[in-house]
Amino acid sequence: MEEPPPLGTYRVGFRRMPGREGVVSVWVGLLVALAPLMAAGVLVWLMWPGHWVVRGGWPAVGDVAMLASMGLVEVFRVVNVVSVAHASCAARDPVPVRAQPGARVAFCTSFVPGKEPLAMVSATLEGAVRVCYDGLVDVWLLDEGDDPGARALCARLGVRHFSRKGVARYNRPSGKFRARTKHGNYNAWLDAHGDGYDFVACVDTDHVPLPNFLERMLGYFRDPDVAFVVGPQVYGNYSARVTKAAESQQFLFHALVQRAGNRYGSPMFVGTSNCLRVSVLQQIGGFYDSITEDMATGLEIHRRKNPATGRRWRSVYTPDVLAVGEGPSSWTDFFSQQLRWSRGTFETLLRQFGRAMWSLSPGSLWNYCMLVAYYPMAAMTWVLGGVSCVLFLGLGASGINVPSQVWLMLYGDAAVLQICLYVINRRHNVSPHEPEGSSGVAGMVMSAVSAPLYARALTQALLRRRSGFVVTPKGASASGDCAATFRTHLWWAGVFGACLMASVVLGHTSAAMRVWACLAMLTALGPVAMWLAGRARGRWPNGRGTGGGGPTISRPRAQHSTV
Repeated sequence: MEEPPPLGTYRVGFRRMPGREGVVSVWVGLLVALAPLMAAGVLVWLMWPGHWVVRGGWPAVGDVAMLASMGLVEVFRVVNVVSVAHASCAARDPVPVRAQPGARVAFCTSFVPGKEPLAMVSATLEGAVRVCYDGLVDVWLLDEGDDPGARALCARLGVRHFSRKGVARYNRPSGKFRARTKHGNYNAWLDAHGDGYDFVACVDTDHVPLPNFLERMLGYFRDPDVAFVVGPQVYGNYSARVTKAAESQQFLFHALVQRAGNRYGSPMFVGTSNCLRVSVLQQIGGFYDSITEDMATGLEIHRRKNPATGRRWRSVYTPDVLAVGEGPSSWTDFFSQQLRWSRGTFETLLRQFGRAMWSLSPGSLWNYCMLVAYYPMAAMTWVLGGVSCVLFLGLGASGINVPSQVWLMLYGDAAVLQICLYVINRRHNVSPHEPEGSSGVAGMVMSAVSAPLYARALTQALLRRRSGFVVTPKGASASGDCAATFRTHLWWAGVFGACLMASVVLGHTSAAMRVWACLAMLTALGPVAMWLAGRARGRWPNGRGTGGGGPTISRPRAQHSTV
């Protein structure tokens, strides 16, 4: 339950997550200390100058490249372990407070005809009109196509309808009103109607809000420096295996990383379910022009100050499940989602982060560095792993000379500590679907099989290839899978397979490098094998996942922020 309205000036209160006492606290402390130390120890041992291979001529070039590649991979692994360990210590939950009555709220969702079924839109709007709050709440549908069916639906439910179709100033090739983009749609509405509201609450079209959505989020705005509040993303179409694994993959972000952001007042802005001050959006010129407009918009907000107080704008992440959405139910849609998220992060790094970092607070800068580092490190780790295999197994380069047995033992110990840290934090999972005590293996697997896609997105970003905003098809419109879905993974499987064959033919033997190549090849082939197995069992006879008109709302297992 929420706390009563505060007396005097209110600042959002935070508390440590439950279960951090006794023996559990000791184990967490040990893992938080040992996991980074072990990872750093492996790095130092592996890169010790006494282990370097020194040769002359052209082989030396390959040796140096091999040494640099392996060193960077280990550095990335250390940073990743440090990030998880830090989040384990810094994670905080906000203390709920009762919402202040009387505010003017616009509850908005966008709609793209042909990509999102009208039945799904209906479920979302029906949920929105049931949201409770003691104030003015107008529900809006932001319709990209000015669809007659959508207009009729809005009239039936008493929902307000907005469309920028046919308005030239709201459909530009780039910028805040960029055509055929989510941020352009919202910015057009903000320009036309934003002055009439204090707050704008947003959910994706496939997310059905629960009745307490506004009551829980709006309370934190009693703090004058809170710019936006966000909630976790959970999926209601929890029947397809891809969907289950995709939700599990987000465990670390929603259970730890976002909660660690609370420690610095800078959780990332997530577009699936949120609430913002309209005045803040107007201050920064609207939602940012990016294929991941949520991260980019949040970064712009966190670098600004509240004109009324002179303090930096802050954000709050509540772990309570306040909206239930629909996740990708096919490999095609999951890969499309991962490509868009990673590509958006790379664009943020290349176009925005360099100038924004100097105006962030030290805490926010640290938090954002941890946030934006994930996709580049995962992409580079995968690419450098491939480079190392080609250099050693194919060309005979050898940057270091260490006993394979010792390397495998030390690497295995470091990996076990890292997995233990991951598993012990599973008790803070916000997903209402995964059972208590579940290991989260499916999520780890999905993160691993996404690495080739991150490498592809990084390549596209570095080559400055234009990216467009892609709406993930929902419900019955979900994309089907075919062999072409896995072309990126099959290409990488071919690379690692060729390296293994070359090592046999050319006699470039190393147990460590062969294990690395085998694991990478199995990772690349994993989605293909799961797809073929699913088709053989008849689960997806047409290559599709499950579909439907809208997400099924599951009752949350627990309300994590209650007192």
